[in-house]
Amino acid sequence: EALPATLGAIREVGLPVLAAVATTIAAFMPLMLMPGIVGKFMLLVPLVVTLALLMSLAEAYWMMPAHVVGLKLNFRQPTRLQPRRERTTHTLRVKYTRLLVKLMRHPWISGLVVLTLFVGAVTLVATGAVRTQFFAFDPIRLFYVNVDMPSGSAIDVTLRETAKVEAVVRRHLDDGEARGVTSYAGVKWTDTEPLYGESYGQVSVSLNPHADGMREVTQVVEAMRAEIEALAGPGKLSFTQLSGGPPAAKAIKLRLRGDDVSELRAAAQELKQAVMRIDGTRDVTDDDLPGRPQLVLQLDAEALKSAGLDPATVARLVRLHTEGEIVTEMRDSGDKIEVRVRGATSNQGGSNQSDANPNGLTDIQQLLADPVALPGGGSTTLGALVHADTRIGSGGIKHYNLKRAITIESDLDKTRIDTVEANAQIAAQWDAMEARYPNTRIDFSGELDDINESLDAMKMLFLFGVGLIYLILAAQFRSYWQPLLILLTVPMAFTGVVFGLFITQNPLSLYTLYGVIALTGIAVNSAIVLIDAANARLAAGMGLLHATLYASRRRVIPIIITTTTTIGGLFSLAVGLGGKSLIWGPMAASLVWGLLVATTLTLFTMPILFRMAMQIGPVLRGGVARKLRRAPAG
Repeated sequence: EALPATLGAIREVGLPVLAAVATTIAAFMPLMLMPGIVGKFMLLVPLVVTLALLMSLAEAYWMMPAHVVGLKLNFRQPTRLQPRRERTTHTLRVKYTRLLVKLMRHPWISGLVVLTLFVGAVTLVATGAVRTQFFAFDPIRLFYVNVDMPSGSAIDVTLRETAKVEAVVRRHLDDGEARGVTSYAGVKWTDTEPLYGESYGQVSVSLNPHADGMREVTQVVEAMRAEIEALAGPGKLSFTQLSGGPPAAKAIKLRLRGDDVSELRAAAQELKQAVMRIDGTRDVTDDDLPGRPQLVLQLDAEALKSAGLDPATVARLVRLHTEGEIVTEMRDSGDKIEVRVRGATSNQGGSNQSDANPNGLTDIQQLLADPVALPGGGSTTLGALVHADTRIGSGGIKHYNLKRAITIESDLDKTRIDTVEANAQIAAQWDAMEARYPNTRIDFSGELDDINESLDAMKMLFLFGVGLIYLILAAQFRSYWQPLLILLTVPMAFTGVVFGLFITQNPLSLYTLYGVIALTGIAVNSAIVLIDAANARLAAGMGLLHATLYASRRRVIPIIITTTTTIGGLFSLAVGLGGKSLIWGPMAASLVWGLLVATTLTLFTMPILFRMAMQIGPVLRGGVARKLRRAPAG
């Protein structure tokens, strides 16, 4: 009858199911503590999974039993599919049991196979056969061409230079390729934040959705890069390519810090050239932007002495010709108005006031040729009294940790080099040049900071999750050793993940590692229900060999069904049936392959390991098995 059968099923698998759900939650919940941008971006995944698993317990213990009883199923009158289903499951059980018996006769062969596969997986990662790309993002069909003008540039000047860049961009776009091309000044959008200022200009290029025969974003950018970077002008030109996923810093971000500005700039320039020589770097920029042109006048002491002039007088003459001098005040309708006198050379070539230039001095040579009356009679020129030099001023020196700093940033072509390797090469380059810049220090940040932070956190969260799983299993089996036996499925799952990434040619990324941690709680479920069934048979008085085979035969179909449904749910995402994603695709693929390999190895190796562990001695047995030390070994 339905009611007794339902209650009996709950009694038999109630605790194993609870333990399986608890271990999965124990693997996912610590991921909510993940710091950094990856943790914020992926926070909803463990939260939703945890809530779904808790709801599944209500379904398993309450709603589904009630439905089974309410349907009043009569298994004495099977449907047409029932005999076929029973034949299929019977065939699977028989073939599985026969193969398992053959393997149990040669247990060390099974162990050697598992060890070989694990060593092979480690080798694939160590040799780079499985490529590493910690931040794998989905490209967005949008990119920017940045125009960084000298600091203090007027917005109309910036917009005029940006329009020149836009004209080049449009020439390199195919018909129907661009959804829109827009140029603007006053703001620059970066990977993480907008920057505001009149010296910032940008050309935004939005491409149409990708279709057969259309170029990728990278191909479009590379087609126009050479001509744009060769454009003459005062601005610095660079590209920004956007991608999906969380906002992340540049792949390379170097901060040079020091108090000596000259040394700092020299070090930044040499290091920037070194970064540009690394194969795979692109759009190498720094934030040491030039300022406006400056005129530097240095008084000639000998010329002043010969002319009978003092430095204050010459300085006042220069001020009169540049910013002028307030000589009086007047009032108009109650408002105070300052009257400023300024030299004629500050005008645009006109000698009358109607040609006055409100922006002041525009012709340096005219200023230097201005006559200066001498105290003893006669005249000379201002240029004869000073040494004049023109230079580009500084757009401002930024500070970091109370030190002057220049930041160098670069994107990477991650099909040619990854972030960790690129930063390692830069560190080696800096070690070679550091002696020439003793007062300058370097800080590596950007994407490397996020990678290191995430990897350190993942190690701790993985150990924390495994610890929680061990405690749950120890409470379930009342044993110290059986939980360790079950946790052997974790390296089996890792083996499956690596071989899966190798076969699908997906990169090993932070999101893949995230999936591996989550897989820890899923992979142990098959071993839990298998060992629980074996313990129950031992407690009923069955011999060790018979109990192991009986539990394996009885649990193989439920294990296959649960694994198949989980893989089925992730399959379309893993293979990209609805569109490939470099974030979610490898993560789903890692779960699918890890679960597939771990389940297969669990079905054929866990019974062997369980029997061997129980045969070694009473100290390795669980709480139930210890009561049966004298039970026949089968």
